[in-house]
This record gives sequence, C-alpha cells and structure tokens, in this order.
Amino acid sequence: MAGETIITVVGNLTADPELRYTQNGLPVANFTIASTPRSFDRQANEWKDGEALFMRASVWREFAEHVAGSLTKGMRVVATGRLKQRSYQDREGNNRTAIELEVDEIGPSLRYATAQVTRAASNGGGGGGGSFGGGQQSRPQVQQDEPWATPGSSAPDAWSAPGTSYGDDTPF
Repeated sequence: MAGETIITVVGNLTADPELRYTQNGLPVANFTIASTPRSFDRQANEWKDGEALFMRASVWREFAEHVAGSLTKGMRVVATGRLKQRSYQDREGNNRTAIELEVDEIGPSLRYATAQVTRAASNGGGGGGGSFGGGQQSRPQVQQDEPWATPGSSAPDAWSAPGTSYGDDTPF
C-alpha cells in the first residue's frame, strides 16, 4: 500500500513470541525486538551502548505459527515491515498511542550464528514460507555427484537447486 512507513529492525527478541488465536481462529504472534545502537568511544577506547529501542511486533496467520515455532528469546533477528499507529484509552481513561511493527519478513541474523532452514509444508496460502531450526519436515536428499557437492562436505538441500519444483509449482 502506498504511503506506508517501511522499516527494518535488527535486534534481539526479549521473550519467546506469544502465539494466540482470535475468536475466529486466526493465529497471531506478538513479540518485542530490542535494538540497541553501539558506537566506539575513541577516547575511552571501548564500545558504548546507546539507548535501546523496544519495538513491539506482530505477525498473522500461518506466518505467526512459523515464527512462534522457530524463534526464541534472545535470538538476534532481522525484521522488516510496516509501522502501524494505534490509539486507545488506558484504564485511567487517558488517551495513548502505540506504534507497532507489522512484520512482512523476519529471520535470524547470521552475523553471530548459523541457522538450519526447513521449507514449511504449503497449505495453498501462496507466498511460500520457511522455518528456522528444528523443523519436522524431511528434506530431499542430494546425490553426491551434484556439481555443488564437494568431497567431504555436505551438499546444500535439493530444493535450493535452480529449476527444482516442489509440487506447488514454485520454482526455486
């Protein structure tokens, strides 16, 4: 949608994503990303932390279930999405405004960690998806004579090979 504020936030999850369901059974996961800027103080010859930004975020539908099943407290993530402003009244009747991130994409940061990616089973919702960590789905086997496989190393997943189809007509 035109005119929306798109941002990318890099930070750590302050808690496990909280998965809930609306009255209509629609899954939603809510979580907070803490992003703390760091700068090097040349006079003190040390890194200094700036003031942390705590950004509330949400994801919906099957995406919410993927996030809740894949990401945990303390993980460093990269999230991109749209800022949404919401106005409400608190218990004392004061008007309040909250700014939240409606996440379009999120995944673990690979700067200081590694991730094992497992393609999630498609239910016809379109757009594909993935999870990070211990997924239950088995992955296709790669023959060792593939051109990207080198002796003594593990080959990439077959679904990452160009021109491969996965039954949902989504080429990768």
